[in-house]
Amino acid sequence: MPVSRISRKICGNSLQVYAGEIICQGVKTRVRIQRCSVEDADRLAELNRQLIEDEKSDNQMNMEELKSRMKKFLQTDYSAYFFLEDNEVIGYALVNEHTRPVYLRQFLIERTYRRNHLGRKAIELLIKELGVSEMDTEVLSRNEAGLKFWESCGFTERSRYMRLSI
Repeated sequence: MPVSRISRKICGNSLQVYAGEIICQGVKTRVRIQRCSVEDADRLAELNRQLIEDEKSDNQMNMEELKSRMKKFLQTDYSAYFFLEDNEVIGYALVNEHTRPVYLRQFLIERTYRRNHLGRKAIELLIKELGVSEMDTEVLSRNEAGLKFWESCGFTERSRYMRLSI
């Protein structure tokens, strides 16, 4: 299995590959990616609720509103992907593949799976699946853990999005 430039950037010199398994910073992963459909909107909305809580967003949508919004995303320019480990959903991504660079609107690894480099592996799989070399995302300024994660994956700050509320 060839080692990708993305794998090297995300895992650094600790990347090792054995018989199809990837060991990133000492952690063996069997994470795989699966494209979602509109029928997955309920599960995606549940994961999105967790993302909203974790990133300390001011989004007040209820579950029905989140489901409806997710269905609309999936019926337009957005695609969603589940990340699975041992056939269990451990996270998701929502991506607009029609922009250049592609825009990663939402990304989450469930709380119980964090701190094991699975987020890094998921990003690597997503980039490989999409066949891209650049990706944009946004991070809420109060989401310090998210900012540290994205920086650890090699993302760099390019702008600051600001809001005036009167």
